[in-house]
Amino acid sequence: MPFVKEKFTVPRRMPAFLFMMKQFQFSQGEAQRALAKGRILINGHSIFNTGEDIEGEIEVVYFKPHSQGNPPLFHTPDFMVFEKESGTLVHPNTMATPYSMLDEIRTIAGDHANAVHRIDMETSGLLLASKHKKAETALKNLFEKRTIQKSYLAWVEGELTEPFSVTQPIRINSDYSQCKHKVSISSTGKPSHTDFIPLEYDPILDATLIQCMPHTGRTHQIRIHLFHMKHPILGDPIYGSSFATSDAYLEGRLNPIQRLEGTGASRLMLHAYGLTFHYRNPFVIQSRSDFGAMRTLIHPKELRRFNQSDAVAP
Repeated sequence: MPFVKEKFTVPRRMPAFLFMMKQFQFSQGEAQRALAKGRILINGHSIFNTGEDIEGEIEVVYFKPHSQGNPPLFHTPDFMVFEKESGTLVHPNTMATPYSMLDEIRTIAGDHANAVHRIDMETSGLLLASKHKKAETALKNLFEKRTIQKSYLAWVEGELTEPFSVTQPIRINSDYSQCKHKVSISSTGKPSHTDFIPLEYDPILDATLIQCMPHTGRTHQIRIHLFHMKHPILGDPIYGSSFATSDAYLEGRLNPIQRLEGTGASRLMLHAYGLTFHYRNPFVIQSRSDFGAMRTLIHPKELRRFNQSDAVAP
């Protein structure tokens, strides 16, 4: 388990944040944030005062990475690119999370390495990670300035034959009583733009493989834009599924058969395929996974219970 509790002996009285800085090579800010989260315990109780002094035996809860043998696809002295599998978190969402990509990132490059962008747990594909803080800041700035071009592949419901663009604004949803969507299309939302290019139609599955190129970075942008166009991504338990299916998924009650029948696939059929950017040198990095062959994860058309009319409209 990546978060561990370990005993330490502090030989002489010192500020708790200074101990964290020396023991874990933290900056002062990192040490104080760890203290504010209660990561130092004395006699089994967390201390939260960032200025408190400590001495003697203490316990510290900290992230200790444990690799599962997923090496980077590509790396330089400044950054790494991994192939993330569907179902794997980028960062642990609780201290009980057994594994995330951060385990691989920190195993290779140490405590100051980090992922520099978001990928949903169920989305597979390329993940860019920095090896040190300077690179993290620079790469995150490139994402904020939208100078890193991302492309995705998706298997979607139905047939698409011509390229198209969606520029509908996206708003964070604040009411989940009638709809489980995290975001929705709304005139009061933030500007959003995604281009789509159909690549292949499978008439047996009634599914189209498309390339998706987001020009903005809104939450669930590709998913909601395709749902809005009435071609939801297969395997999506939120956008395009019924309220009952979405609710069961979010509460952990959706079994694999219900997932197949209710969403059309055993996983979200979205894959981060390409990254193009300039960091000292130009880079064009593409996934080596054969996402087209992953059509085997799609449920046969005649057995799918998915129905666009069952879904709550955005």
